[in-house]
Amino acid sequence: MQTRTLLLAASAALALIAAGPANSAPKKAADPAGALQQRLLTLDTHLDTPASLALPGWSIMDAHTVAQDYTQVDLPRMKQGGLDGGFWAIYTPQGPLDAESTRKARDFALMRGVAIREMVAAHSESFALASKAADAAAIKASGKRVVYLSIENAWPLGDDPTLLRSFYAMGVRIAGFAHFRTNQFADSSTDKPKWDGLSPLGVQLLAEMNRLGVVPDLSHSSDRTLDDALRLSKTPLVLTHSGCKAVFDHPRNIDDAHLKALAAAGGVIQINSVYVKGLKQSAEREAAMKALEEKYPEDRKLTAVERQSMLAERHAIDVKYAELRATFEDVMANLLHALQVAGVDHVGIGLDWDGGGGVTGLEDIADLPKITKALLAAGYSEADVAKIWSGNVLRVLAAAEAEAAKEQAAGT
Repeated sequence: MQTRTLLLAASAALALIAAGPANSAPKKAADPAGALQQRLLTLDTHLDTPASLALPGWSIMDAHTVAQDYTQVDLPRMKQGGLDGGFWAIYTPQGPLDAESTRKARDFALMRGVAIREMVAAHSESFALASKAADAAAIKASGKRVVYLSIENAWPLGDDPTLLRSFYAMGVRIAGFAHFRTNQFADSSTDKPKWDGLSPLGVQLLAEMNRLGVVPDLSHSSDRTLDDALRLSKTPLVLTHSGCKAVFDHPRNIDDAHLKALAAAGGVIQINSVYVKGLKQSAEREAAMKALEEKYPEDRKLTAVERQSMLAERHAIDVKYAELRATFEDVMANLLHALQVAGVDHVGIGLDWDGGGGVTGLEDIADLPKITKALLAAGYSEADVAKIWSGNVLRVLAAAEAEAAKEQAAGT
């Protein structure tokens, strides 16, 4: 009896220790959305962060803030927001189509790809290159961040679609045809049409993508270009960073009919945070921002002093001419509309971080759990959310791999 009494007393004491002092405040419950975010494989299909790698003194390993330097992705914030990685873009701003300009663009794109790989090599304890759909989960399990490469704007390929093989060897697994201007491969959604869709060279490039196992990206391309790709591609397509015309009628966005066609062909739209609401900035701000971009063009390598001057000038513009901004709710309106029209198997997320993305309430990748929380509140299951954050785009990549294996086995 004495032994039993002592055991009961010890158990009661342990319970009191675990509970803490009687007058202590209850522990705050863990955020279930944040916890889920950390468990899920979370990938973004359009990270323009490679542009940051060229900034003097900037490191992916250091913590930055939007208020400090306007960047939105770094390793500390990836950990905070639960971003496991994604597709890091080799973006080349469109220029003239003459041979000399195209050669310079080719070299710029190749060096941007090298910079991504150098980042991974320099921080191999934190990042790992991915080349197959199955790699992402294994990399997450190892505690590292996932680095697939993608191409935004195929202009640097010149008139030789087979140059894509060099980029594939570098790690590119998604490639887009055009950007803001029509080029040698396709009509852009924001420029005058020249080809009525894909050009003959664009058709060859699409076939090369299918042969290699590169997912065709139709963001920035015109509706007619999307129609051609839907008709000709042997694999599903992806829109890596687009929105819905039904929510915001902008040429960069996709209408419901094309959304349904994309889904019917097994493709995926990845919702961005740029073209989510119609906002007209003041003429003064637009003029000031244009002058700033011309003074510090994206393909110009800045010195540390020039970088600080540019940031100071940008901050001054923001103070003098306040920016009109969309909100988190606007992003969710696009995401929920796409889910309703295309279905949960055909929607993902590519927010265009470091490339113009970010809205009030969704400033950088530290805010990603807000999206997961909103999806759960809208009635989507954890399995649904897993598809949206990575499952759908990886399914499309796996389909591209299967087609490439089939063609290689057939000797085509």
